Amino acid sequence: AKAPVKKNPKVANVSVQLEMKALWDEFNQLGTEMIVTKAGRRMFPTFQVKIFGMDPMADYMLLMDFVPVDDKRYRQVTLSVPRAVGAVGYAFHSSSWLVAGKADPATPGRVHYHPDSPAKGAQWMKQIVSFDKLKLTNNLLDDNGHIILNSMHRYQPRFHVVYVDPRKDSEKYAEENFKTFVFEETRFTAVTAYQNHRITQLKIASNPFAKGFRDCDPEDWPRNHRPGALPLMSAFARSRNPVSSPAHQNGTEKDAAETRREYEREAAGGTPL
Repeated sequence: AKAPVKKNPKVANVSVQLEMKALWDEFNQLGTEMIVTKAGRRMFPTFQVKIFGMDPMADYMLLMDFVPVDDKRYRQVTLSVPRAVGAVGYAFHSSSWLVAGKADPATPGRVHYHPDSPAKGAQWMKQIVSFDKLKLTNNLLDDNGHIILNSMHRYQPRFHVVYVDPRKDSEKYAEENFKTFVFEETRFTAVTAYQNHRITQLKIASNPFAKGFRDCDPEDWPRNHRPGALPLMSAFARSRNPVSSPAHQNGTEKDAAETRREYEREAAGGTPL
């Protein structure tokens, strides 16, 4: 077996903390689903991390990719349990994923570079790093740099920290200049519409852009999901097709408005565009 590569000290000491872990855990227990559309859809929960142990004066690039969890395609099955005799309707609906067959052909492998890359370690470590510009699509011909995924397949996001090595022959050290982090609680099934109504309910309850669709008393929500409780939201690279998302135009306000429209369509249960 090939001996593990000894990592450069610039990345060896880096550690990463997943933000909103409790919310990710809650989704994971239900079976997280992420919407994919032709135009591209942002993830919720947003992938956010806090980084420690970087060299404050060194330059780093941060990027993400998504790998299949297995070689299977899935389908959702819902079991409806009737109420007691004489009662109308159902007591509850139970959803589960079943294997529907072999996975579809692999989508083009892409990576998403955080738009602030490259930046000094001091900058990355001083605040939460959010991948809120990342979008997921099922359009195999996408030319916007979005992450391309197959619907009804399961994926594991991966987060990579890459040290920007100033040496002229830095390519020789590519394998030792990056460190990869995997949080299993962030894995999900890509879907074109939510399959599990409990996922839909949790997204509405916890998503800051879905407030118009919350039809229950906020006091009835889980404590962590009440308004204001959540923050708003290359060795391996050579074998992939690194495509970064285009620079966002017109700043944060336009971005927030676009995100709100996307999430409102999603929360309303309409067909994603």
